[in-house]
Amino acid sequence: MKQEARQAQAEGRVIGFVPTMGALHAGHMSLVEAARRDTSPVVASIFVNPKQFAPNEDFAKYPRAFDADRELLANAGVDFLFAPSIDDMYPPGFRTVVNVEGLSDRLEGRIRPGHFRGVATVVLRLFEIVAPHFAYFGRKDAQQVRIIRQMVSDLALDTEIMICPIVRESDGLAMSSRNAYLSAADRNSATVLYRALQRAEEMILAGERDTARLITAMKRVLAAEPSGDPDYVEIVSSDSLEQVNILRKDCLVLLAVRFGATRLIDNMLVEIDDSGAAVCSV
Repeated sequence: MKQEARQAQAEGRVIGFVPTMGALHAGHMSLVEAARRDTSPVVASIFVNPKQFAPNEDFAKYPRAFDADRELLANAGVDFLFAPSIDDMYPPGFRTVVNVEGLSDRLEGRIRPGHFRGVATVVLRLFEIVAPHFAYFGRKDAQQVRIIRQMVSDLALDTEIMICPIVRESDGLAMSSRNAYLSAADRNSATVLYRALQRAEEMILAGERDTARLITAMKRVLAAEPSGDPDYVEIVSSDSLEQVNILRKDCLVLLAVRFGATRLIDNMLVEIDDSGAAVCSV
């Protein structure tokens, strides 16, 4: 992979990169489509990263569909598929970790200690191997994207992070590899995340800026689905990820809800301009 990447750079080509853990869906393929519009060659990776799973999490059962994924990527025009082994990525004696302080211990990091240390470590490792000019991530993992952007800035990496919109099912459920875990009943109930975000959007567009009232309204929507067990409902600055009391500038509305053994996240970006008008991207 390094040899191919360095050859592409020597030829003056612009490398686009889509890192994944496989079990690909339309959300992943939208990243590939964006990369193909902007860059050539396009590299995709499939690597289920053990360092971002806690011992009690789902690393062993995380969905894997390598042959189907490979075919999808080939048909989509991906030039290189990088599918390293664990020993390739973390050879014996590997000791280095990357921790983005101040952003990694909030929200998902509070619920999943060490998760973002594993994410940042593997992304830096992948960037060093693939040497992409542009790397494509979905906004569904909003905290992850913020952390990776900070890492890229702090380390002056020669990769620009491209954030692509959330891709949703027809009923609003954000696409996720973990959706495959849901029972039929839980799959139906899981649409409550989208409905909660829609309720917040309605209130924001009607002029509501008090985050406590927005959170209360979202929690009421979530409570209508008793099979869901919220981990958090928060509204934070999209830059600092700190809680805000009043919507100003750019904020993220973030949800994490468990349905049985399956944990889903979703979010909405809220942009407030100087006039106080809001644009919501859900």
